[in-house]
Amino acid sequence: SELIRGFLLSGMPCPSSCPPGLLALMAPGLALMATFSLSSQAGDRRALPVEKPPGVKGRTLILLDVNTKSPVRIISENFLSLQLDPSIIHDGWLDFLRKVRSEQTAQKKDGNQCPNMREASKHPSSYHSPPNPPSYLGCLAISLFSFPFAVDIVRSDIALDKQKGCKIAQHPDIMLELQREKATQMHLVLLKEQFSNTYSNLTLTARSLDKLYNFADCSGLHLIFALNALRRNPNNSWNSSNALSLLKYSASKKYNISWELGNEPNNYRTLIGRSVNGSQLGKDYIQLRSLLQLIRTYSRANLYGPNIGRPRKNVIALLEGFMKVAGSTVDAVTWQHYYIDGRVAKVTDFLKTRLLDTLSDQIRKIQKVVNTYAPGKKIWLEGVGATSAGGMNNLSDSYAAGFLWLNTLGLLASQGIDVVVRHSFLDHGHNHLVDQNFNPLPDYWLSLLYKRLIGPKVLAIHVAGLQRKPRPGRVIRDKLRIYAHCTSYHNHNYVRGSITLYIINLHRSRKKIKLAGTLRDKIVHQYLLQPYGKDGLHSKSVQLNGQPLAMVDDGTLPELKPRALRAGRTLVIPPLTMSFYVVKNVNALACRYR
Repeated sequence: SELIRGFLLSGMPCPSSCPPGLLALMAPGLALMATFSLSSQAGDRRALPVEKPPGVKGRTLILLDVNTKSPVRIISENFLSLQLDPSIIHDGWLDFLRKVRSEQTAQKKDGNQCPNMREASKHPSSYHSPPNPPSYLGCLAISLFSFPFAVDIVRSDIALDKQKGCKIAQHPDIMLELQREKATQMHLVLLKEQFSNTYSNLTLTARSLDKLYNFADCSGLHLIFALNALRRNPNNSWNSSNALSLLKYSASKKYNISWELGNEPNNYRTLIGRSVNGSQLGKDYIQLRSLLQLIRTYSRANLYGPNIGRPRKNVIALLEGFMKVAGSTVDAVTWQHYYIDGRVAKVTDFLKTRLLDTLSDQIRKIQKVVNTYAPGKKIWLEGVGATSAGGMNNLSDSYAAGFLWLNTLGLLASQGIDVVVRHSFLDHGHNHLVDQNFNPLPDYWLSLLYKRLIGPKVLAIHVAGLQRKPRPGRVIRDKLRIYAHCTSYHNHNYVRGSITLYIINLHRSRKKIKLAGTLRDKIVHQYLLQPYGKDGLHSKSVQLNGQPLAMVDDGTLPELKPRALRAGRTLVIPPLTMSFYVVKNVNALACRYR
């Protein structure tokens, strides 16, 4: 199947089917990537004192300072990106995400970089449309197929011509109700296919591709399309004939697309009964690069891969074979990570520091291989979610899942991963950012705040305080995680030189942090996210500084108002919460210039 991935720059998509307000999330500024936290050494969280030694009464006061002279990392401005699950074509949601273009709002975008999100025009809609991806979201990655289904590109007499401009498509309420019923039925079909490991083919028509590109283009997204790698010749080389027809069609429409080949090649034996080793996969990518160079529109297009799964021993061997042959062919090396099996997850799993730390080991394994064969090559985590197998209702779409998501952003940024692609904006499972009523879920609001407040420069933190010593053979894992970045340059509420902290408190007690050094006696703006309602950590709604967050209407996001804390005030972090703190007017040297 031709895999389609689209990247949203500067914001998250919204419902109008994505309402323009949601899209605004993406649009407002090329959103910057995850933030970096850590101690003076990027990636080293051991310096965070978060435990009380035996016999110590009362609260531990933590002193926090940030190195404001220079960043420890600089990540891509498209750091936080999104996927759309392939099921949106399979089950019909594509029509409800579609935005028809209108001349008045059309803007030209050049090059292969993810463009800035534009604020969507506020046209009335007769149904609750999806919010735009959070503005400032780097690229919105639209992955149309979580598995490499076989897909043919079919020219259609009713294929859409590229129109000028953008406006929101209108659909009556009854269409949305029928679509929800259809999606529920399709969800059962997809789960059955997943458990039986047998998948149906999907035909991608020219009309579907036009709709998809139209949506991405009008939302300010850059589309990344993963071509079908499962078509093999008798000698096991890639059969590119189907891909060539798609490339030619896209070029005839002058679609600005970047490309991949396949998805999780380590699973091909399960899917087609034959495996593809790293060396052959590298040759397939070289073949694809040659095809792109033959087509003028894509002669300089970006190519990403190999999008491997969890880096176990056999997968690392595949990556090594690929890098030996095609390490210089791809513009970034990609892999995927899902923390736990969504079929057996419990809410307490999302609070385990051991689980949060599993990603660090994977990053080191990937970086070791990439730096051996292509030093300096960018690395993307292109496919990440709290749970696999579609997730679990009231868990992977709840407030509790945000602990994993926010820590993932901080950890990846601090260790120099250039882009992270979140699975998924909307799909048939429960890992998504908006539900099937197009209401934003907790991770949507978390991503929106991240995009609006966090810039690409990661700063080192320095912490002082009491910390108990580990018993022999035991490792102290931090339940209080602190990351620091320069505040986003696209946020005009804060002058350059401001710093944003984001903090995860997994303790069941509040923690107190006193800002020291260059941060001492500065005014701080607090953005405290807590679950809203009686469901607690299972809640699908959140409150910001005590006020519930919800769309004002189909096209308008609420104002995200901070709570101003007086200069010099101690930060009190409630138990089991996530929060952002903008330290104003620090005049940090590292943050004055882009």
